[in-house]
Amino acid sequence: MELWLKEGQIEDAVMTYKIKETLVRRMTPYQDLAIVDTYAFGRMLVLDGIVQTTIKDEYVYHEMITHIPLFTHPNPKKVLVVGGGDGGAIREILKHPSVEKAVLCEIDGCVIEECKKHLPEISYALDNPRCEVFVGDGIKYVHEHKNEFDVIIVDSTDPFGAAEGLFGGSFYKEIFDCLTEDGIFVAQTETPFYLPDVVKKVYKDAKAVFPITKLFMAAIPTYPSGYWSFTIGSKKYDPESVKVDLPEDMKLKYYTAKLHNACFTLPKFIEDIIR
Repeated sequence: MELWLKEGQIEDAVMTYKIKETLVRRMTPYQDLAIVDTYAFGRMLVLDGIVQTTIKDEYVYHEMITHIPLFTHPNPKKVLVVGGGDGGAIREILKHPSVEKAVLCEIDGCVIEECKKHLPEISYALDNPRCEVFVGDGIKYVHEHKNEFDVIIVDSTDPFGAAEGLFGGSFYKEIFDCLTEDGIFVAQTETPFYLPDVVKKVYKDAKAVFPITKLFMAAIPTYPSGYWSFTIGSKKYDPESVKVDLPEDMKLKYYTAKLHNACFTLPKFIEDIIR
């Protein structure tokens, strides 16, 4: 008998993956959590039936959501990740020697627990002494910490259910206040092919708060359409004006110094969406 995971996040399209083994399946206080081993993408974290990350392609997402803001800021010392309980963003953040402290604020402690067991390649940096793990509401955490972080990364699930409040609106104003005077924030902001209205709204909301707001793209095979957007908001530094000096010993698989600037060059249809 063959087992297949069918992801139906997009109403009129599905993605399917052939499963070798289900490693864990449990209902947490917040969501249906599963980690499965697939033939095409290896072990995969699935929340409420939606693929979050996989062993095979996770590096694309985690490198782009972290290194774009961290190489844009000249001296990032304190970084906050909202969501991201798999630990991949923390792993990449701690490759930057200037970072003295990285805080992970994840609402669902079960995600952290299971990823440590089944996705150690992604989650191992959560045990690093420079990492502080806080299990709780990211919106509340941001509200209670003013002028504290150089970089804030919103590594959230999709804009449905528990994560809906992390997309745009008043939350970006709270992030602005949580950042230091030259702080930078970045968020994953969905696919322009299937969810152009989400991309447009988030960009508009961020632009209303941050003096410098840009959209950049990355190719992530297991996310719907395979073409994903990120929105960056900066108080002072323009990410397109940065000349990146990439250390030779920083082990990366997707992000490069040239790509840092190139990823902000958008196809016309995406320019039209956010115009």
